[in-house]
Amino acid sequence: MSSVQNQNVKASLNEREGFQVWWRLLRPHTLTAAFVPVFVGTMLAAVEDSINFWLFAAMLLASILIQAATNMFNEYYDFVRGLDNENSVGIGGTIVRDGVRPRTVLTLALSFFFIAGVLGVYICLASSWWVAVIGLVSMLFGYLYTGGPYPIAYTPFGEITAGLFMGTIIIAISYFIQQLTLSWHVILISIPVAIFVGAILLANNIRDRVGDKENGRRTLAILFGHKGSIRFLTILAVIAYALTLAFILTGLLPYWSLITFLSIHKARQAIQGFKGKSAPLEMMPAMKFTAQTNTFYGFLLGLSLLLQVYIPLG
Repeated sequence: MSSVQNQNVKASLNEREGFQVWWRLLRPHTLTAAFVPVFVGTMLAAVEDSINFWLFAAMLLASILIQAATNMFNEYYDFVRGLDNENSVGIGGTIVRDGVRPRTVLTLALSFFFIAGVLGVYICLASSWWVAVIGLVSMLFGYLYTGGPYPIAYTPFGEITAGLFMGTIIIAISYFIQQLTLSWHVILISIPVAIFVGAILLANNIRDRVGDKENGRRTLAILFGHKGSIRFLTILAVIAYALTLAFILTGLLPYWSLITFLSIHKARQAIQGFKGKSAPLEMMPAMKFTAQTNTFYGFLLGLSLLLQVYIPLG
């Protein structure tokens, strides 16, 4: 690709130089998937007792670093396997469009993992060393998502893996390090968040479906097709909101949690944004709305728990 063509692609994607290059590498729109579970898990603990702010901060930073490192591994290994090029949409583009050395991206990813590991030691010292076992497994799956001989991202199991590790497990750890115990109600409440985290990946795979199929991937979006994937995304949203209502009616969540339904607007925008679209660039807004659904739902859920602490509704 010529320099002029490369600049045209960067302009169409609204990509800028300088600091923005490194910011894009982090794929910031995905980082809320790291913030939301930590916030929700910590607020679940706050309902029952006071929380340790420093443990919350350490867990939050470690989670964000692991997510960012996973994104970098994705960028590196997709480039190595020849899946990304200058026209690829939805990637950081630091290697194929900005000329950052692949080795630099890999080194940054490993550095982020190392810092997350150091934070993990502090968390374990303040809670339990069982957290280290779960944390190491989570980091391993973060690497195996696009690394290793059989990347999870190339299979139909990407969404469930992302939802489990970036949703349920992070919520459970965030709660456990505050309370030093874990109950089934925490696991149940984590399910809608896990669904919305998995939906972010599904939306990404819907956008990349054609190119992924050409490169031999077997994602859910490829198996379901474009229309089938949109229907599945709709079903996931319905299940998440139905579970939330069931948890409120059964007392697992407070009545304040009804405010989470304010996020339905974003879910609807995400679903509508995919309909009738075929080009990856056309589906970028739908991707954004899917990530925003997770952000708004998770933030409102955590806020509802915090409100229950100070303004109980029964």
